[in-house]
Amino acid sequence: MTYKERIKAVIFDWAGTVIDYGCFAPMHAFIQTFEEAGVPITIREARIPMGLLKWDHIHTILQMERVKSEWFATFGKEPVKEDVDRLYVRFEAVLMESLQMYTDPIPGALETVKQLREAGIAIGSTTGYTSGMMAVIVPEAKRKGYSPDFMIASDQVKAGRPYPYMIFQNLVELGIYPPKSVIKVGDTVSDMHEGRNAGVWTVAVILGSSELGLTQAEAQSMHEDELAERMNQTRLTFEQAGADYIIGSIAQLPAVIEELERSGLERVMR
Repeated sequence: MTYKERIKAVIFDWAGTVIDYGCFAPMHAFIQTFEEAGVPITIREARIPMGLLKWDHIHTILQMERVKSEWFATFGKEPVKEDVDRLYVRFEAVLMESLQMYTDPIPGALETVKQLREAGIAIGSTTGYTSGMMAVIVPEAKRKGYSPDFMIASDQVKAGRPYPYMIFQNLVELGIYPPKSVIKVGDTVSDMHEGRNAGVWTVAVILGSSELGLTQAEAQSMHEDELAERMNQTRLTFEQAGADYIIGSIAQLPAVIEELERSGLERVMR
């Protein structure tokens, strides 16, 4: 009897992947924080580092050439660590006020998780949120039907994304080996880097993602040609980030798992 290689665990990101269609909770908080500080940023600037530990996210925004120049023009000096600390304190306060509002499951997420569990696949999770933020999100998400088998926040390891430590901790706690039997699913470039650094399969989801940056209503009402173009641009970003698979919707994940298991979890030319 031939042993069949199979996927043993799927490790999901949270916002923009399973909950919070479009990943709007942190985006709004970043926009408000920088506006209050006197150096407004664009939606795109707020989204580019999405998925990182939030302190690192703010630091990355401040290192963007346009933002750094605006900061210097406003304050007469380049931003330093103390500025990041101050902005982070305000960002966290703004975010905590609104997090509960952004915990609705993304369409297809609950059904997909149920299907995976029925197939004996463990459900793990990683996030760019801190443990304090997750203390708000987790009970609300559970009340709405989503609760992974293991969860860990970015401040509970030595370093968050793109480092692989959160994924490694998932493998330890879930008792999963080898890494090629694991899939990391996310909606940002940093999710893909995290998965690749951990040596697991990476799957990027387009609809509902921070990278696409649309609300569910916008995606549903947008002309199909425009939506297709936006999705293609997002696909290209994920391709450049090294995603192994890119799917339009989270509901397509079981088909990816079937393909991987047919290949014996070996990389094939696609």
